Order: sequence, then structure tokens, then C-alpha cells
Amino acid sequence: MAAGKRTAADLGAHICFEDEAGQGLRPPKGHTWAPRGARPVVGVRGRNRGRVNIAGVVCYRAGHRSRFFFKLHIWHGRRGERKAFSWRQYRDLIVMTRVQLGTPVVWCWDNLNVHLVKELADFAEEHKD
Repeated sequence: MAAGKRTAADLGAHICFEDEAGQGLRPPKGHTWAPRGARPVVGVRGRNRGRVNIAGVVCYRAGHRSRFFFKLHIWHGRRGERKAFSWRQYRDLIVMTRVQLGTPVVWCWDNLNVHLVKELADFAEEHKD
């Protein structure tokens, strides 16, 4: 941690940085063919169904080893199924990280629209300690 950053150290807390990434499950390889003068059509095997998302948390605390936690979300392309993480899954990730570390956490994340929902802000306000 940077020198002079004492808030987390005074609390005995871990500083946790969270981010997410996703990958579609459509194969990246395709083929094309067309007779001369016709527009080629690119054929790709498989359907465009499925996606894997991961939310990862890297946690640091002065004088301790760093820790990494993650949560997977798999979208199968079914009707009514969520394609991305919900605010409840992010809340569960925070709770799981806090329980595993056994210390208070200082949570840092980006301005993703799900991170800014009222329910997560209320959760953070209720659990300030």
C-alpha cells in the first residue's frame, strides 16, 4: 500500500478492488466462400448462445499476503435468464469476501450501472462497520 494511506490500516481492514469481465461462447473460428461476384457469407459453427462472466476481487492488507476471490455467472441463453450479474450477486460477493477475510473491507469498484443501484448503496450504508 502507498505510504501515508492510513484509513484501512487504522481499521485493520483489507482494501479490495473488484472488476468484472465476460466472454461469449461462440467459437472465434469461421469460414467463408462465395462464387465470383457474389457476397461471401461467413459461417460459424454453433449458435450464439452462452456467455461466461467473472467478477474478481483482489484484496490487500499491509504486512499480509494478497488474496483473490471470484464469482462466476454462466448464461445459457435460456428465456428469462439473466445475462449478467445482478446486484444481489455482487452483494453476496462482498459478504463472502468479508467472511473469508475476517476483517473489515474497504471496497473499490468502477461506475458500472449495477454497482450504482439503490439496493447496493443501502446495503453499504447498513453495513458501514
